[in-house]
Amino acid sequence: MISQTFLVIESGIKSLIYIVAFAFFGSCQTDDSSPSSVNQESEEVIIEPVEEVTYANIDFSNWKLTLPIDANDNGSPDEYQPSQLINKGYRSLRSIQPFMYDDTSDASIVFYTYPETSTANSSYSRTELRELINPANARDNWTLLEGGEMTGKLKVESVSENISSNDEFHWVIVMQIHGIISEEDMDTYGFKGNNGPPLIKIYWKDGYIWCHKKSLVDEATEGFDLYGVYDRTWADIKVNLGYVGHDVFDFRISASDARIEVQLNDDSPYVYEDISLEKWPFENYFKAGNYLGTTDPNAFSYVKYYNLSLNH
Repeated sequence: MISQTFLVIESGIKSLIYIVAFAFFGSCQTDDSSPSSVNQESEEVIIEPVEEVTYANIDFSNWKLTLPIDANDNGSPDEYQPSQLINKGYRSLRSIQPFMYDDTSDASIVFYTYPETSTANSSYSRTELRELINPANARDNWTLLEGGEMTGKLKVESVSENISSNDEFHWVIVMQIHGIISEEDMDTYGFKGNNGPPLIKIYWKDGYIWCHKKSLVDEATEGFDLYGVYDRTWADIKVNLGYVGHDVFDFRISASDARIEVQLNDDSPYVYEDISLEKWPFENYFKAGNYLGTTDPNAFSYVKYYNLSLNH
């Protein structure tokens, strides 16, 4: 009996130990996982707002792009039509990406160029947009009487140093009004080509914005002679419009009958009204982008556009 009693007591003690152990470890597990024991404030999930990606404000519906390369080896710079650029189509074309691409860090489009392939009437390369008021026909352009305006927000991000002259950097043309002989005048005078001189060129030179405007060498020139060798018939008048460095700036070019306005930021517009504009015989188109004025093999330039718009 005594031995049996001890067995019962021993068995009871073991059971009690098991119960106490289970309760202790079970309570520990419950403390770690039970929702009732968690500090709800410390476990709150914070959802960070997703930053909206923004892009430069440029409608490519009326712009053709010229690159500084001849990848298809046809003897002239590669070009891309508005239909290939609109609706962000340029993003899917690898051949464009090294030269024109988005920078979403500041909602800009970068235009990059270096000396390689130039157009037939220039020694310099460019990554540049050419206005097409009629995307189906590059020979449709506008007269000063019809007028037009181009506005843009941009900056010259970086340019190679110019070690071959007194200038610190190579110069870059960022905007233009370019002349072109109309189809009517080609028929009238029997011209084989339609190239004309640039009426307005907006330069970045060592941080300063310069406007070069074509004017007649001899204001008495008339008729057919207005189409003469244009670097002899027409010469540049140069005006320094102010310093921008590598900062963002706004620029506007407005053209109307015998009148041109150019405006840097909120400065007073610089106005041209003269007999040369009255006699300007060419039609016109706008250009914008990065036209680098050097053939130095190691040269480069990066221009950023934040917005660009046309109005006619």
